[in-house]
Amino acid sequence: MMIFGFPASVVAFVVLAGLGVGGVLYALFFTTIENEQNQNRRLSSIKSQSTDSASRRAAIDRASEGAKRKKQIQDSLSELDERNKDRVRDAAHPSLKKMLMQAGLKIEMQTFYMYSLICGVALSAMAFIMGVPPIYLIGILFAGAFGVPRWAVSFIRKRRMKAFLNEFPNAIDVIVRAIKSGLPLNDGLRLIASEAREPVKSEFRRIIEAQQLGLSTPEACGRMYQSMPIPEANFFAIVIQIQAKAGGNLAEALGNLSRVLRDRKKMKAKVNAMSMEAKASAAIIAALPFIVTVLVYLTSPAYIMLLFTTNTGFLILGVSAVWMSIGVFVMRQMINFEV
Repeated sequence: MMIFGFPASVVAFVVLAGLGVGGVLYALFFTTIENEQNQNRRLSSIKSQSTDSASRRAAIDRASEGAKRKKQIQDSLSELDERNKDRVRDAAHPSLKKMLMQAGLKIEMQTFYMYSLICGVALSAMAFIMGVPPIYLIGILFAGAFGVPRWAVSFIRKRRMKAFLNEFPNAIDVIVRAIKSGLPLNDGLRLIASEAREPVKSEFRRIIEAQQLGLSTPEACGRMYQSMPIPEANFFAIVIQIQAKAGGNLAEALGNLSRVLRDRKKMKAKVNAMSMEAKASAAIIAALPFIVTVLVYLTSPAYIMLLFTTNTGFLILGVSAVWMSIGVFVMRQMINFEV
C-alpha cells in the first residue's frame, strides 16, 4: 500500500519515530517547564503579598497617624477647656479694676474713687436743696458714691463690647485675606492693630505688645478675653491655639469663624426684633408711674405734693422705687436672651 508515494511501513515508521522523539523531549523539558511555572506563581504570590503588606502597613500608619492627631486635638481641647473655665469664671465676676480696663477707661483707682465720692456728695447736696429729709441723705450718698459710678462704667463697658462685635468679623476677614495672600499671621495681626477701628484696634495692639514682651501668639491672643470678655474673642483665641498645636488650614478656620460670628450677629438681631414687643411693654409699664405722677401734679398739685413734703410720702416713694426696680429687673431678665 502506498501513501503519498511512500510505502505504508515507511510512513508508519516515521510517525512512530516522531512521536517517540516528541515524548522524549517532553519528558526531558516537562520538569523544567513545571518548575518555571511554579517559580512564576511563587514570585507573583510573593509580589502580591508584599503589595498587600505594604498597603496594610500604609493603612495602619494612616490610621495610627489619624488616631494620634485626633488624640492630640482632644488633649488640646481638654486643656483649652480647663483654661476657658477659669477665664469664664473670672470674667463672670470681674473686679472694678478689670471693669475699668474692659470699658477702655484709662484712670487710676484712686481717681475713680475720688470721682465716686464727688458724685455722691453732689447728689446728696442736690437732694438736700430739694428738701429731702436728712435721714434719706445717707442712702442717696451711698447710691451716688457706689451705684451711679459703677453703673456708668458698666454702661460704657457694654457699649464698647457692642462696638467690638460690630467690627470684629471684618478684622478676621482681613486676617484671612492676608494669610491667603502669603503673609504670616503676625503681619495680619499688626495690620489690624494699625488700620482697624476702635476698640478692635486697641485690643489687637495689646496682642502685639504682649508678643513684644515675649509671649507666643496663642498666649497673646488668649489674653484678649481678659480685656474683652465675650464669647467671640474666646472663639478666636481657641482657633489660634488649636492651629498652633495641631496644625491645619488657618485661613479656612478663621473664615469659618468669621461666618459663625456673622451668623451669631444675625441671630441676635432677629432675637432683638422678636422681643421688641416685650421690651416696649416693659418700657411702658416702667414709665407709667412717672406719667401718672406728672398728670396728677398738673390736675391736683396739692394732692400729689404730699409725697414730696412729708416723711410718710418719702417712705412711700422709697418703697415704691425698690419694688419698681425689682419689677424692671425681673422684666429685663425675662426678655434678655443669650445667643
